[in-house]
Amino acid sequence: MDFGQSRDPTAITVLERAETTGEWDAVMFAWKKVVSLQLRCLERIALGTPYPEVVERVVQVTRSPELTGRCRLAVDGTGVGRPVVDLLRRAGPACVLMAVNITSGLKPTEEGGYYGVPKRDLILGLQVLLQRKVPRIAAGLEHGADLLKEMAAMQVKITLPGHEQYAVWREGTHDDLVLAVALACWNAQNAYPDDPAGGEQWWTNQHQADAARIFQKR
Repeated sequence: MDFGQSRDPTAITVLERAETTGEWDAVMFAWKKVVSLQLRCLERIALGTPYPEVVERVVQVTRSPELTGRCRLAVDGTGVGRPVVDLLRRAGPACVLMAVNITSGLKPTEEGGYYGVPKRDLILGLQVLLQRKVPRIAAGLEHGADLLKEMAAMQVKITLPGHEQYAVWREGTHDDLVLAVALACWNAQNAYPDDPAGGEQWWTNQHQADAARIFQKR
């Protein structure tokens, strides 16, 4: 989720990481495993909503029957500061809470209960996934059209003062939805660092055993 501030509303997104079975690979003698990231929910909370009410809504989402105990919540606490993130922690969402501080640096950090994530990593990471057509947006999602507009407006600006690179979102437009989705994608890849989303692998063990029995019957 992306906590809203003076210009942008708060955005909540639910991203499901799904593993499905692809084609049979005769060379590897195994079924291909296809990993996808499926966007299931997009929600905006109106500007001016008190933060305690925002926190209550977020906790309500994490405690839904589909998500409780099965999700990880990445929260952008960069602008709102630690007090609001602390409110969320005390409210007890039914998930692992990962507070994120978006930085202009080049290396990720972890300190004081916060993950320091370079903004360029969020932008470029999401752009790479979009180019590979990994994220899938469920049809009929409210705010789906707004998300596509924000994605189309993404751009990276490179500056060279001090030989450092900075990535920024396009100025003058909303970025709450796309930032929430970028955080969700980062969260998924953080949970599965050795299994890039969208990468094709192969099912093993029981899947191969089942396939072998089918092959022998033939």
